Amino acid sequence: MKDNYYLTKNGRLERDENTVYYIAEEIGKVPIPVERIYAIYAYGRVSFTSGVVSYLAKHGVPIHFFNYYGFYEGSFYPREKLVSGHALVKQAEHYLDRSKRQILASKLVNGAALNIRKNLSYYERNGKDVAGVSAEIEALIPEIDTVRGIPELMQIEGRIRERYYSAWDEILPGDFRFEKRTRRPPENAINALISFGNSLIYTAMLSEIYNTQLNPTISYLHEPSERRFSLSLDITEIFKPIIVDRVIFRVVNKRIIGLKDFQKDMNYVLLTDAGKKKFLRAWEEKLNETIMHRRLKRKVSFRTLMRLECYKLVKHIIGGEEYRPFVMWW
Repeated sequence: MKDNYYLTKNGRLERDENTVYYIAEEIGKVPIPVERIYAIYAYGRVSFTSGVVSYLAKHGVPIHFFNYYGFYEGSFYPREKLVSGHALVKQAEHYLDRSKRQILASKLVNGAALNIRKNLSYYERNGKDVAGVSAEIEALIPEIDTVRGIPELMQIEGRIRERYYSAWDEILPGDFRFEKRTRRPPENAINALISFGNSLIYTAMLSEIYNTQLNPTISYLHEPSERRFSLSLDITEIFKPIIVDRVIFRVVNKRIIGLKDFQKDMNYVLLTDAGKKKFLRAWEEKLNETIMHRRLKRKVSFRTLMRLECYKLVKHIIGGEEYRPFVMWW
């Protein structure tokens, strides 16, 4: 089994034979056999020799870079190994054809909305006063299939998420107030966790897209951009409630992360190094957690669920099977 490796100390990567070594003053020289590396997440100042980068590329290992504040900066994306001209043409066709694009974009928003409702239903069953918000979101869901145009669809998605976030103060303890969504800069602890988690899900999905025939720059809900892998933004909308939000609720409600794990830097609220480590540990646990897949009749991890979602999208665009977004049943 391959693992993600999170480099949180200032250091460097070197290669010796078939092993990559992470060298940092605080931890010494740590060997990482290349066959165990799924993806590398580099936080802060981590240097790489050209030999290491070339070697990781040969083995299909993406490297995701984050700055001092934990914000995503970019990715080293190895040469694609599962190139399919047919799939690429069909993927572009589904973007260029307005009706085909609208269908896929609507399915993505619908999947995200249904997973948001599942989260609220869980907390409603556990005594939280979120039934009103859940009902409002339920009333908005039918509008997803009635609008004609991506901007209108994005507006509905924004309204659903705004209502969803309004329930977080009921779900979370009193010292963690949500107030409102702020991104750069995140103005409080919860916004810092959301931004950190969203950057992780974005790069995790990018790693899964790399292992399929999909092109990460051709998307349907978000506009393609020269500066981002917009398909990753599309598919992560489904998994943010399932993975990111569930991790945040767990680390905060179980007091795994407390206010001491945040620091103020001018108008920013950021996770400390200790806070990042705690979140990353919970994150990996979630990605490796397994469920019994209803259709496959076997246990799969949440990381595998993200890969399977890519396969489902491939089947849809080449005409094999209609895409149905993954929705929690528990």
